[in-house]
Amino acid sequence: MRLDVLTIFPEYLEPLRHALLGKAIEQDIIQVGVHNLREWTSDVHQAVDDSPYGGGPGMVMKPSVWGPALDDVAAGTGPAASCSDLISSVPHRLLGTSSSDAAAPRLGEESPTTKPLLIVPTPAGVPFTQDMAARWSTEKHVVFACGRYEGIDQRVVDDAANTYRVEEVSIGDYVLIGGEVAVLVMVEAIVRLIPGVLGNAASHQDDSFQNGLLEGPSYTKPRRWRGLDVPAVLLSGNHGKVERWRRDQSLLKTAARRPDLLEAAQEAGLLTKRDQQVLDAGTPLEE
Repeated sequence: MRLDVLTIFPEYLEPLRHALLGKAIEQDIIQVGVHNLREWTSDVHQAVDDSPYGGGPGMVMKPSVWGPALDDVAAGTGPAASCSDLISSVPHRLLGTSSSDAAAPRLGEESPTTKPLLIVPTPAGVPFTQDMAARWSTEKHVVFACGRYEGIDQRVVDDAANTYRVEEVSIGDYVLIGGEVAVLVMVEAIVRLIPGVLGNAASHQDDSFQNGLLEGPSYTKPRRWRGLDVPAVLLSGNHGKVERWRRDQSLLKTAARRPDLLEAAQEAGLLTKRDQQVLDAGTPLEE
């Protein structure tokens, strides 16, 4: 997979070089380019914004800068062609052992029949979900457009549809200073689902939201800590009881914290009769 990010603050994306993302870069599972939007400006002040038509507070990012930048990132031309991909912050032993099914496309190598995916973080976008992360994890080329101020001129998004498949996405019902933090959130959610990134391929299968519910609590050694014990069922060796306990805990946590998810699971027919009994009782049932 190739990831490209357009931003006026490239240093904000430094975390993309660390931890599992850094290992994925070393393994050539992902390639990451971070592009300074100001390289597409033509004035001495490198201005990327201007006052909004119709009046109002704040500034709007200019289409005359964003348009050429997105064109070049898709085609691998102009300043985008001279941008060096990120390298891992720390060498890992995994260097040179790629687990990807196919090499990520270089800039300008996009299939003529498949447009790259452009993701525009915005509070006005559709909510970001685990299902989106799973869908995007199979993409070959994903581009992120980090807006600032009052956002990007809407014509940029409209015009980009000629070159990209465009999705405007929000990571929550709040407003950030810019799109960079949202990009970090989405990239982590996406990349960890790519085969070869997590050490254990099954690690994400029981994650919150994977089955429509929140994940239950987890425990490790020691068995007793500050007077608190690990639940006895987890020490029983009975895998059936352990899985039932985890399911019960997942159901009860979802009911307490995200009843909207529970309602959706019920409507989708994902709950069993036993699940409903646990929810009605408000506690795990005795075997």
